[in-house]
Amino acid sequence: MRLKIINIVGARPNLPKIAPLIREMQRHPEIDPILVHTGQHYDASLSDIFFRQMGIPPPHVNLEVGSGSHAVQTAEVLKRIEPVLLEHQPDVVLVVGDVNSTIAVSLAAVKLGIPIAHVEAGLRSFDRSMPEEINRILTDALADYLFVTEEDAIQHLLKEGRPRESIYLVGNVMIDSLRHFLPIAQKSPIGEDLALKNGADWLRFGVLTLHRPSNVDTTEKLAELLGAIDSIAAQIPVIFPVHPRTQQRLTQAGIKTHPQLKLIPPVGYLDFLCLLSKATLVLTDSGGIQEETTALGVPCLTLRENTERPITISEGTNLLIGTDPAKITAAAQAILAGKGKPGRIPPFWDGHAAERIVEVLLKNPTLGPHRKSTLPVT
Repeated sequence: MRLKIINIVGARPNLPKIAPLIREMQRHPEIDPILVHTGQHYDASLSDIFFRQMGIPPPHVNLEVGSGSHAVQTAEVLKRIEPVLLEHQPDVVLVVGDVNSTIAVSLAAVKLGIPIAHVEAGLRSFDRSMPEEINRILTDALADYLFVTEEDAIQHLLKEGRPRESIYLVGNVMIDSLRHFLPIAQKSPIGEDLALKNGADWLRFGVLTLHRPSNVDTTEKLAELLGAIDSIAAQIPVIFPVHPRTQQRLTQAGIKTHPQLKLIPPVGYLDFLCLLSKATLVLTDSGGIQEETTALGVPCLTLRENTERPITISEGTNLLIGTDPAKITAAAQAILAGKGKPGRIPPFWDGHAAERIVEVLLKNPTLGPHRKSTLPVT
């Protein structure tokens, strides 16, 4: 009898996390991996292209929940995933990250008595104004298998009363994807497309990403941040792949930027990984990019007041700058002057996290044919 695992993706950041897990599961004939896409991100530029580029098989099920408020999205996923769980009767449901789909599927699974594996457990920003923080805390409270990327996460989970035997330090599946795809990504033509190369040599340039509501949902804050970025763009080109919602805000507000701040549509995973790997500096409010820049050894300025990935600061190349324009400009100037923060790659960020996760699931006697299901028979 094969171990049946339902793997959940909902938003674009989930895809580099699920890709190495699906790839590893497919290596084991004793595993039956089922992929469910909730459809939380449904824009082709934010989802479909990542499936194609990362070799993720088409999902067995697409719930097609679409956009909506946090309550509406969570409720729709809950409503639509329950029949899928009842039909397939999985041995375990695997969720990644901290999006609305993560907590919604976990709620449905736990009420049906299905074990939950949470990949990227224990990360905390200690800022409950962030929807992702609520999703992380609640998912970890429900999960049976807590797969963590760093030592700090273990301590957070223990303080929240989670049993030590359910916590596994396995490394970072995002870095699995980065290491697997980097040689392919570096063949991307995006350097030529964006005029960032002089023959075979790359020019100095920056990369900017902004998507958090606290940074982009008010015109004043967005204009203030971009004003600081303009001062950097006056020295080197800064590439800004713009989220559709942010582009709408810029257009509505009529915000003008420096000519060397190059606003482009969202790009695929391989093109973006190529840009990250060649950048002189990266400015971001994304969690995953803090990890990727640390793995690549590229200086990163995080434009937030907190981070749920402190290891990227204590060991990596990341600096938590906040959103004060003067501090952003000063930190960027230091990097451009060659005074960027050196970092090292954290333990277990070696490209083998997915292997460790699958090994734990395969060895656990409470899963598969040994487990007495509490699922109702349909």
